[in-house]
Amino acid sequence: MSKFIQVAIDSPAAAGAGTQAKLIAKHYNLLYLDTGKIYRFIGNLKIKNKKEFNYNLVKKKIRKLKIHNLQSKVLLSNKVAIEASIVAKDKKIRKIVHNFQIKCAYRPSKKFSGSILDGRDITSVIMKNAMFKFFITANIKTRALRRYKELKLLNKRITYKEVLKSIKIRDKNDYNRKISPLKKTKDSILINTTNLTKRSCFLKIKQIMDKQLNN
Repeated sequence: MSKFIQVAIDSPAAAGAGTQAKLIAKHYNLLYLDTGKIYRFIGNLKIKNKKEFNYNLVKKKIRKLKIHNLQSKVLLSNKVAIEASIVAKDKKIRKIVHNFQIKCAYRPSKKFSGSILDGRDITSVIMKNAMFKFFITANIKTRALRRYKELKLLNKRITYKEVLKSIKIRDKNDYNRKISPLKKTKDSILINTTNLTKRSCFLKIKQIMDKQLNN
């Protein structure tokens, strides 16, 4: 498959976009970037460096950032998630992050057949001309339950109600922020994962992609 594949995914929290993006990346040999993790990385940076936190520190850390650094379990906490949704509203921070995202989207290593990014403004801002654009969602109770189970597996002391409240706050921040709000673009394909297994969702997306790639 010689085509340079670009996949853009937007979704609210815990809709299953990250899981699907990883499966797609592995199947098509694509560089995968979970863009929300970058804001979590910065949110955690702010928590750890309250007094020294500034734009220069963010620039320095993002310049040196490697994708594997975004796999830290520390970034999965609710505290970090809420801080991430706050720093994501900052215009200067978004510009720093956007530059990093664009590099990953358009200039991945030659060992990859393309790139796949998921986040909140990928289809609308970062990869407007992506070959494939998806908006992945699920009802809020399903999303909260998924995230709750993820956190329990990490031995986090948290209740389902706390997770539900956190996701409601994140949704409000993501959909209503003035800069690059979460929205479904007209050319994005809607995938509702509420009643889909991980496998059936992947096969649905794969079918859509293969049809176009094989034309």
